Amino acid sequence: MSKEYTRLLVDNQGDICRVTINRPGDRNSIDSILMQELEDLLTEVEKTESRAMVFSGAGETYFIGGADGVEMMQCDPQGAGAFSARIQGLFNRMEASPLILVAAINGLCFGGGFEFALACDLRLADETARIGLPEVKVGLIPGGGGTQRLTRLVGSGRAMQMILSGQLYSGQEAFDLGLIHQVVTPDRLDDEAREILEPIFRSPQYALALAKRAVRAAQNHPLTEGLKVENEAFSHCFDQGYFVELMIQQLKQGALKTTAQLPDWVDQEGNKTR
Repeated sequence: MSKEYTRLLVDNQGDICRVTINRPGDRNSIDSILMQELEDLLTEVEKTESRAMVFSGAGETYFIGGADGVEMMQCDPQGAGAFSARIQGLFNRMEASPLILVAAINGLCFGGGFEFALACDLRLADETARIGLPEVKVGLIPGGGGTQRLTRLVGSGRAMQMILSGQLYSGQEAFDLGLIHQVVTPDRLDDEAREILEPIFRSPQYALALAKRAVRAAQNHPLTEGLKVENEAFSHCFDQGYFVELMIQQLKQGALKTTAQLPDWVDQEGNKTR
């Protein structure tokens, strides 16, 4: 990486860029400097050959233990609104990234930490994880999108109960509730993050990015607008030659036969005529 990061450990392994949130003395909590570093890192990695980012937390106790409480305690109501808007902006930026983002939750993951994980595309947790939105217990509410993303994930009834109770859930409980995609033993978390990406990487990157954009539209827009995003993304798939070349290959191999009228630049055997 060309930039030096003070709160992140970055290991770019080719297809996968592994990122460790590195504030072990502060619960790996999210402060303004970390937010900026994460945005800078996204921009930098998106220019490389990497196709995914896998996030974990430094140490054995915390994935991300919320937003930085010391920074927040200095906020007046106006400052609190600005802090909330700032962290919401980071998570929106994560959702908009063409990269596949994976939260490999290796410990306590609550408040802003769980909101961070909700902004990722895939979530894995080990059995020691504790996950939830306990903000009401300290006189706050989720301010990084948790009330919105959790509701869209599990429905308003279940989200209401989770947020009002402030309960933390084990890795297995989080899996049963649909908060995460997979729960594994601690020693398997890193390997499982790679394994869950392997079948995804078989598809072209542009298709993954466009599919991600369309699925996110279902979360952020009414159906009519979401369908427009899907339609536009589907059209952009044809900016690439991947699908056409695949069809031509299947025609040539005899795996695909058709009596339909083919374009004048392809014969019935799948050979290009020009």
